[in-house]
Amino acid sequence: MLKSIRTSHIGSVIMTLTAIFIMTARPFEDLDSSAHTMLAGIILALCIWIFKPFKLTYAIGGLVLALFGLFVELPSTVIFSGFTQTALWTLIPAFFFGYTLQKTGLGRRIAMTVIRICRPTYTSLIFAWIPIGIVLSILTPATTVRVAIMLPIAVQCCELFNLKKGSKGNSLIILTAFAMALIPGSGWLTGVIWGPFIQGQMANAGITVTFADWLGVLLVPVIIATVLLVAGGLVLLKPEEKLSKEAIEAVKKQPAEKMGKNEIISAVILMAVFGLSLTSSLHGLSTSIICITAMLCFFVFGVLETKDFNSAANWNLVIFIAMAFSLGPIFSITGISDWLSGIVVPALEPIAGNPWLFVFAVTSFMFLWSLVDVAMFLPTISIMAPILPGIQEAYQINPLVWIAIFILAGNAFFLAYQNMWAVMSRSIAEDRAWTNKYQGMYGMLYFAACLLALIVTIPIWISAGFFG
Repeated sequence: MLKSIRTSHIGSVIMTLTAIFIMTARPFEDLDSSAHTMLAGIILALCIWIFKPFKLTYAIGGLVLALFGLFVELPSTVIFSGFTQTALWTLIPAFFFGYTLQKTGLGRRIAMTVIRICRPTYTSLIFAWIPIGIVLSILTPATTVRVAIMLPIAVQCCELFNLKKGSKGNSLIILTAFAMALIPGSGWLTGVIWGPFIQGQMANAGITVTFADWLGVLLVPVIIATVLLVAGGLVLLKPEEKLSKEAIEAVKKQPAEKMGKNEIISAVILMAVFGLSLTSSLHGLSTSIICITAMLCFFVFGVLETKDFNSAANWNLVIFIAMAFSLGPIFSITGISDWLSGIVVPALEPIAGNPWLFVFAVTSFMFLWSLVDVAMFLPTISIMAPILPGIQEAYQINPLVWIAIFILAGNAFFLAYQNMWAVMSRSIAEDRAWTNKYQGMYGMLYFAACLLALIVTIPIWISAGFFG
């Protein structure tokens, strides 16, 4: 009986009881009756997003949030403000970009092309996943799509190399493919799903985040952490089996079909999206305009058809993110934002005066917190974003620093359940998947790589004026 009780069940019960207590006891003097009720609704929504009781979806959590907002008679323009965020309309085209990569076969072609030019060594093969992850990240911010493209190829490589299931070599290849689908794209705004989401949350808080801002704060730590992780993986999970030249040749001889018209059109459009996003300061077009135009081009040029409209976008996730966008305005109008700021801002005082202590302490805490917030870290970002201006006013810490910490910690994968893309990768790999032991080792290696990357990055942030 006890074995059937999971951590998610305990967490759901605790959060539900907390919500009931807040609604009935109204323990916080600074919040009125409506704010207490709304806070309870937010806690229930977070419960669904994080723990998924009764297998409820992300969208259901968003609907719970909307229901409580309507119950306390908040303006509908506040409750559903997330649907009018321009960042949401950057995110929706992103789903179509990923779908196009899969439908046309362009994503697989890119990955197999890189694999075929590898030298017949583990080092060459492992480092090949870096350019694959980078190129696919440039073409789509959908990590789910990148995992769906890269993991089957990694499994195919392991089978062609005749690697023993559960071995270090097998686990290293699968883990590296997963990590490179996840991490490199974090370095730029359009390379990861968090980009438009954080951009929208920051906009709600009155903070503008541009493509160049994101690039400036995250590119260096992401590059360093990526290289350290891949190199460290080769040392920590040094393969026991030898990789034969014949095995590499078998991979290289995998048949490659002629590149089709739709692949070429897709490649041109997606490269144009990245190029225009990178040069937005020159032409003045917003990322949302660029992405929506690109999405329309897929339909105009026949790459996508009308029937693809419902298949391409994850509408469950769209509703979840749109309602999460609404948290900022809801926090503001109910006074919850000021109340939270009054708790968090003073708590940071002991570490806020030292950039090194602040960054390492908060980063370490966020990595630990990622064991709890498994909903892609989006609830945590939604709660913290409205507070960041108060932190900046009190301690002169630029909110961009928080973006880097959120992203680095949000990618964490110490345990099997912690990272949804790790769960997805293990599901795709099936019996070729890594063991829990090797995931734990690789996850700790990623944490260490991030800390080492911050040693180089913090002086850059200081010189850029990110700390008073």
